[in-house]
Amino acid sequence: MPNTVRIGCASAFWGDTSTAAAQLVAGGRLDYLVFDYLAEITMSIMAGARMKDPQAGYASDFIEVLTPLLPQLAEQNIRVISNAGGVNPQACAAALQAACERAGVALKIAVLLGDDLQPQFKQLSGISEMFTGAPLPPLCVSTNAYLGAPGIVEALKLGADIVITGRVVDSAVVSAALVHEFGWSWHDYDKLAQAALAGHIIECGAQCTGGNFTDWRDVPDYQHIGFPIVEVSADSQFIVSKPEGSGGLITPLTVGEQMLYEIGDPQAYLLPDVICDFTQVELRQHGKNAVHVLGAKGLPPSDQYKVSATYPDGFRCTASCLIAGIDAVAKARRVSQAIIDKTAEMFSQRGWAPYSETHVELLGSEATYGPHGQRQDSREVVIKLAVRHPDKKALVVFSKEIAQAATGMAPGLTGIVGGRPTVYPLIRLFSFLIDKNACTLQVEMAGERHPCSLPTPAAAQTPTSALPDQPPEPQGRADTDVPLVKLAVARSGDKGNHSNIGVMPRQPEYLPWIAAALTPAVVADWMGHVLDPHDGRVERWYLPGTHSLNFLLENALGGGGVASLRIDPQGKAFAQQLLEIRIPVPQSIAEQLD
Repeated sequence: MPNTVRIGCASAFWGDTSTAAAQLVAGGRLDYLVFDYLAEITMSIMAGARMKDPQAGYASDFIEVLTPLLPQLAEQNIRVISNAGGVNPQACAAALQAACERAGVALKIAVLLGDDLQPQFKQLSGISEMFTGAPLPPLCVSTNAYLGAPGIVEALKLGADIVITGRVVDSAVVSAALVHEFGWSWHDYDKLAQAALAGHIIECGAQCTGGNFTDWRDVPDYQHIGFPIVEVSADSQFIVSKPEGSGGLITPLTVGEQMLYEIGDPQAYLLPDVICDFTQVELRQHGKNAVHVLGAKGLPPSDQYKVSATYPDGFRCTASCLIAGIDAVAKARRVSQAIIDKTAEMFSQRGWAPYSETHVELLGSEATYGPHGQRQDSREVVIKLAVRHPDKKALVVFSKEIAQAATGMAPGLTGIVGGRPTVYPLIRLFSFLIDKNACTLQVEMAGERHPCSLPTPAAAQTPTSALPDQPPEPQGRADTDVPLVKLAVARSGDKGNHSNIGVMPRQPEYLPWIAAALTPAVVADWMGHVLDPHDGRVERWYLPGTHSLNFLLENALGGGGVASLRIDPQGKAFAQQLLEIRIPVPQSIAEQLD
């Protein structure tokens, strides 16, 4: 058994930089190299590609990035785990096998099967959406369960040098390596929670090494930013670092932002192999650009997988055009409304249904800020006009009629950005739960199929914590106020139609004042322009170990990343908006900040 295992992550999404893998292989001293490519929208794109070409449907970037590194991987005995398989992992493996043969490098490639429920879609019954209760649509283009680590562990036991999966939870590519190397029991839930946290922190690549960080001015050398490495001990504690000499920054705040990213209840972060409790996690600086992480706790998982299906729901079209000059914002508003009204009238005349949805945003007028926007006097704005309709031909009419605005409406419209807009199918997410036994896990390697059984979970347990579940009350009197960004860092992200905003104070003594000011009601009011007027609400949780707060904004993304018509369909700028809210504090704290 090794003393430590070093794992580097070279991809946060399909389309991430092609330079990270080479950086990590050259300077990471790795045992494992992992890649994360998948999101809900990625699965639907891959499913569409496979419908057109039976050999498509996987992350081709993976083959392109890995091919030149194959000799080094073999020489350094670096094993690779990736969910690059998408909806066609066998085709991905075949492409990589061909690359190995061309390079003269003999590596054993395994494929994990069992997440794809599309072949048995017609047999699914009694399914309802886990958030809305809606029935399963009659047609889905992808249906994939979020598998855990056991299948990957089985592939590693069989001797695989490279493991390719379809849909697994993002952190599983890391936790599987650790379970395999250290021989951890599937019932050692605290270690599994730490493993999941290690995976969660590095699964988004450079987002824990200074990317997307609130204090972006403090981050050196973006162009050579280092990708993350976790060095994990047998007791499950780990150090987050990056290759020596690379750019970026690793501190408790950069790592803390990522820990809070895209989670809901931090005491019940639900994964297939463990329910994680991150409330007691501690982050400690461990030398330059290294952070020591410990304290995650775990409970037995449920007997269900989360499944993400995607289904077509009409069509969408988005047009962008620049309008400049005097009163540009007012002109843009009138032009946008005129285009919508005119085309809607044309639909009515032809007996077509009205628009399902329209959404106008004037970029340059601080449109994402809603009522908090301050720029209504801009002399140039981009009109972003997004529409949805059940019939493609209606949106083709819309795409053609926009051009008339250049000569028949307000002055200063310079043309449509990128030319006439294209009409696309609108793909919507449908999430549900299914018994784990509905998925048959198999590992395919060297032309043979190997069954994989799931561990039997321990009996359900109630979470216990000696730490308080409410933040401390402020002591003293607030006689001034400062923007939240002076007191804390924050990051936001998405899960379906929900968004979270994690807030981590710069100093523990700031937390009571932040918590007193940022109640769920206050955040709901501040972010009211993004919350659904009927179903939107805000929940808040406290993480004593890092003195942090996590806010979940339910139904805040206009349908979520795969369906939303907004410019920010994943809530990426929500934290930036919240960081401007004023927090009452004592004068003594305000003076520390100057």
